[in-house]
Amino acid sequence: MSDNLNYENELLVAVQAVRAAANLCRSVQANLITADTLEKKDKSPVTVADFASQAIVCSYLQQAFPQDQVVGEEDSTDLQHHEQVQLRHSVVTHVGEELGGDLDEAQVLNWIDHGNADATQSRYWTLDPIDGTKGFLRGQQYAIALALIEQGEVVLGVLGCPNMLVGEQLGGIFTATKEGVARMFPLADTNAKGEVIHVSQVAEVNLARFCESVESGHSNQTESAQIAALLGIATEPYRIDSQCKYAAVARNDASIYLRLPTRADYQEKIWDHAAGKIIVEAAGGKVTDMHGNPLDFSRGRLLDNNQGVVATGGAIHDQVIEAIQRVRGQTNLELK
Repeated sequence: MSDNLNYENELLVAVQAVRAAANLCRSVQANLITADTLEKKDKSPVTVADFASQAIVCSYLQQAFPQDQVVGEEDSTDLQHHEQVQLRHSVVTHVGEELGGDLDEAQVLNWIDHGNADATQSRYWTLDPIDGTKGFLRGQQYAIALALIEQGEVVLGVLGCPNMLVGEQLGGIFTATKEGVARMFPLADTNAKGEVIHVSQVAEVNLARFCESVESGHSNQTESAQIAALLGIATEPYRIDSQCKYAAVARNDASIYLRLPTRADYQEKIWDHAAGKIIVEAAGGKVTDMHGNPLDFSRGRLLDNNQGVVATGGAIHDQVIEAIQRVRGQTNLELK
């Protein structure tokens, strides 16, 4: 595959938006997260970053593509309550500092609500302004995840990963477009063309390495361990938060990412997977649900036609799916 120029302008704007949001999130981490807020389990810093990040990204998209709608995770309703005046002021202040000017509060709230579309258009963006809130609060991995969807298909994805190392630099951006390559470049390098990245080429599944969530509530880690045992994988899982797991698979830090539902009625959100999916696929990997079905982004805000998510380097994908089905079916845990 080669670079696809059909989305050149969209990719340029998306990278600018995600980079700006990542810079803002770093500022919030540096200025608002303290030993005291961690001890009190105060989540207000991530709340500020969440709303401010969405405002930043939507401001870029609204200016560049005024006809496009954005399906995001947040709306400003809770922020507008009278008792949230301090939180609201902090959001507006951080957005203004990043965009370089004094901003009207109503304008910032409008940008946040620009990300409140209903995912019924033939073309729209989907955004997770901070994916991995606990990782953010711990000072570990989190991501700003932005993707463009056309006719129910993800055609562009950008992941901003402020705490992932790219070479010797802290912070990276990962990008991909439909029929294009996956690239990685330092967050701080505004002129970088980027390094083309590829998934693991491992063909023997026992040599693969799992990538899974730090938080056990996000995926069924007991089943993951059973699947690893069935596949003969003895290497300890690579545990990181957020869609950074997709980036890890795309650049061959790990070979398998499993997100297995912890309850039968759980449905994945499109913004949690759209950007990561296209980046792994552009890097040569494969992404399906746990039954091997393609992820269906044509059904609105939820992946309600799918159950679980599996991302691999591709060559071992069918073996992983088979192992999942055997563990889930409580069948003999020995490979054929």
